[in-house]
Amino acid sequence: MKGQLSQSELSLLPTSFDIVGDILIFADFPEKLEKKEKIIGEEILKNFKHLRVVCKKTGSYSGKYRTPILRIIAGERRKETTHRENGVIVKLHVQDVYFSPRLAHERERINKEIKEGEEVLVMFSGSGVYPLNMAKNTKAKKIYGIEVNPKAHKYATENLKLNKAENIMLVLGDAKIVLPKMRKSFDRVLMPLPKSSEDFLGIAIPKVKKNGILHFYDFSHEKNMSESAEKVIRACAIAKRSADIFRIVKCGQYGPGKYRVCVDAKIF
Repeated sequence: MKGQLSQSELSLLPTSFDIVGDILIFADFPEKLEKKEKIIGEEILKNFKHLRVVCKKTGSYSGKYRTPILRIIAGERRKETTHRENGVIVKLHVQDVYFSPRLAHERERINKEIKEGEEVLVMFSGSGVYPLNMAKNTKAKKIYGIEVNPKAHKYATENLKLNKAENIMLVLGDAKIVLPKMRKSFDRVLMPLPKSSEDFLGIAIPKVKKNGILHFYDFSHEKNMSESAEKVIRACAIAKRSADIFRIVKCGQYGPGKYRVCVDAKIF
């Protein structure tokens, strides 16, 4: 880019981005480079042949389904792609469905925790990436997913067929309405929605079997991660249950000292 950008412009080039399938997404693209964004995008596509689209986020995660606003700056005019992770194929639309490739290691970690014969519930299952990871890489007996976003659910059902997954049951609907109607409890419950998972603890905890495991995701400052654990403990007290918080895991940084964390708890 040295012949196309000034030295000051080169110093502003973003180095942080996500790659979902063959789409590169800049989360924070400098306004001062806006007039050069097409040149930058085309240069990326020229040098990285596995990429076909370059996007930038123009709005934060928002709306009912917490999805981003993305604008294509170079490449093919599409936002649908197929992503591969841990032996799983996930088809999705990067603007209509929340998906973070940065959580691949966290999904792999959860896979290793699951015991043979477990029945697992994934609240907020999105395009199906968590259930599919489990179906492919664990010996779970049955995996259930609940998702309120109809577009994400549509991709999830398609992804079940793509991966030939037979031990997954997906439900479209609001977890606050769907879950209380489910007449069963689970060996393990995942809540991978860090922005507002706390609001669902009251319906999730009663669905965890005695001695079962809850994975509660939250946003936290590294100095106050115990506050995320306290949320689980308080919700358990209200539900007349108790919890042993045996692990708090950092699974992604989103600002200085700020992290997405997972609270692993055994529920009694």
